[in-house]
This record gives sequence, structure tokens and C-alpha cells, in this order.
Amino acid sequence: MKLSQALLAEYTQEAATTRSLLALVPLDQNDFKPHEKSMTLKQLYGHIADIAGWWEQCLVQDELDFAKTNFASKDFEDTAALLAYFDQNVVATTKILNEIDESEFAKNWTMRSGEQIFNVFPKAVVARSWCLNHWYHHRGQLSVYLRLLNVPLPPIYGPTADTAGI
Repeated sequence: MKLSQALLAEYTQEAATTRSLLALVPLDQNDFKPHEKSMTLKQLYGHIADIAGWWEQCLVQDELDFAKTNFASKDFEDTAALLAYFDQNVVATTKILNEIDESEFAKNWTMRSGEQIFNVFPKAVVARSWCLNHWYHHRGQLSVYLRLLNVPLPPIYGPTADTAGI
């Protein structure tokens, strides 16, 4: 199996799980954060929806330069708008993973801010660490935020305390 197809299979499964969590976000609690050092709920769910579309920057392009990029938080008027944005990113990523030449995974990718280089990794490593593991990390945070807001959690990797009886 090609790496792109293995990543796509995982991405597709995880996107469905992520979408089920995003669908439950109480947008009226945008300013909620469990600790003073934590992101707000709005920052967190926006970041998760953004990461779903990072594959363009991480596989098609050869670098991400923060000095040339504006990462402003998006405003979503309702859950439908949040999910539409997320779905748009999923469609774009699916297209990339279906069309990418396997040789791209061996090429180096650079994260920088102007002249300051933070890291250089093969794109295969970036796909796993920045596009997937990073996404799962923040999705886990979102599940904690939702629990603290008394939002029943859907199955993630099996039943949750809220779905065990289903």
C-alpha cells in the first residue's frame, strides 16, 4: 500500500471522529478555558478545524514561513458554518492524498519564521507529526473541554461513559 493511501485511510476515519466532536461544540461558550494558560474553546476548535487542512502547507509546499502567514482565528456564526469549513478542509486534504506523488514524502519540509528555522523534516514525518498527531492531541483537549462543559461525548475509539449503554 502506498503511504498516501495509508494516510488517507487513517485521515478519513479520524476526520469522521473529529467532525462528531466539532458538531457538539457549544459556540455560546467560546470564551471558556479550563485554565488561565489554556486556549479558549473558540481558539481550540478553530485550530482543530484548521489542522484538517494543513496538508496543503505540509505536503504540497516545501515550507511554512510564519513571517509570511497570518493565522487569525476564524469566526463561525453557527455550528453549520464550523462544520462546512471543516468539511472543506477534509475535501481538500482527501484530494491531495489521492493525487500526491509518493516521492514528495521523502522531500524535506521547513518550518521557519523569516530567517529563523525551527525544524526541517521529511514530509512523511511532517504528515504524521504535524498533520495527524498534532490534530489528535488537540482533539483530545477538545474532548476534555466538552466534558467540563457537561457535553455528552460521542464514541472516539470505542464507547465513552456517555455511550457505553448504547
